[in-house]
Order: sequence, then C-alpha cells, then structure tokens
Amino acid sequence: MDTKNIMIVGVGGQGSLLASKLLGRLLMNEGYDVKVSEVHGMSQRGGSVVTYVRYGDKVYSPVVDEGEADFIISFEILEAARWLPYLKKDGKIVTSTQQIDPMPVITGAAQYPTDLAEKMKAVGADVDAFDALALAEEAGSSKAVNIVLMGRISKYFDFSEETWLKAIEECVPPKFLELNKKAFALGRNI
Repeated sequence: MDTKNIMIVGVGGQGSLLASKLLGRLLMNEGYDVKVSEVHGMSQRGGSVVTYVRYGDKVYSPVVDEGEADFIISFEILEAARWLPYLKKDGKIVTSTQQIDPMPVITGAAQYPTDLAEKMKAVGADVDAFDALALAEEAGSSKAVNIVLMGRISKYFDFSEETWLKAIEECVPPKFLELNKKAFALGRNI
C-alpha cells in the first residue's frame, strides 16, 4: 500500500495531540506502519499548530510536504485555508467552522476572512465543513472538538466503528470515556 498522509491543524490547546495519538493507535491496531510527528508551532501560545500522521506498508518519514496530504483535519477554518497548499489534488478537508481570531485580528491590524469554506471550494478543494464546536458542547464539553472531528473523519475510512471506539478506549482516560464516545457518535452521524 502506498503511504497515506493526514495533517491535523488548528490552534494550540485544541487537542490535536490526542487526535493524532488516536489516529496513530487506530492505524497501528489495523497493522499499518505509522509515523506521527510532534506538534509544530506555537502550541502553548494559541498559535498555529500542525501534526502529521503517515501510514502504509512502510513509512520512512513523519513529514508531509506540499501537495501530499490525503486529508487535512482542521479544528479551525482559517487554519484549513492556511494549510490548503498541502492538500493533494484529490484530497479532502474536514474542518470545523469555528473561528479563533489570530493576533493580527485581535490587535485590529487585519480582519478575519469571510466565506473561507466557499473560497476553498472555489479553488477545487473538497471541503466538509461543519460546526464541530456545537457538537462537542452537545456531547458535554467544548474540549471534545477533537473527538467530534475524529467521528467525522471516520466516515471516510473503511474501518469499523468498533475499531475507532477501541482506539478511543485505549487513548482516553476512563473518566472522560463516555463523553468522548458521545462526541465521536455526534461527529460520525451528522
């Protein structure tokens, strides 16, 4: 099997580490060679972060180059647009429509761009954009956006729901398990 590439992008503190850990565990459980990168960016300062998950028969590097991402999973819509050059021609973006103002917007030096999902679609990107934050809050915590996104991305893979739930059970502390299973189901079934 050729190596497949997933990028998880967002803003520091949104849970990209757990999302990449969950994906890595799921793919290893399915018998793939998996490489997961560290988080790159200003993760502790609310800045842009990216994590790479690569899997296949044999993976030699954890890094995804421009034009190589099969999937971009984005916690925030401006981050999806920022990383768009990394998407393959036939790749897919799964993104929350949540907007978190970057520093230039906070200071008044810039305005937050509008209609980003439509703009990405206009340049040929296959975009699945939805309000993951609202679903996370419905599950019981705004911090569950990462698991809502995992539920949504699961629809694009051939792995069973049970396989995903097993990976969640292996990665999430028991006291948060039910909340995360609910978040996953909401994302999967929208």
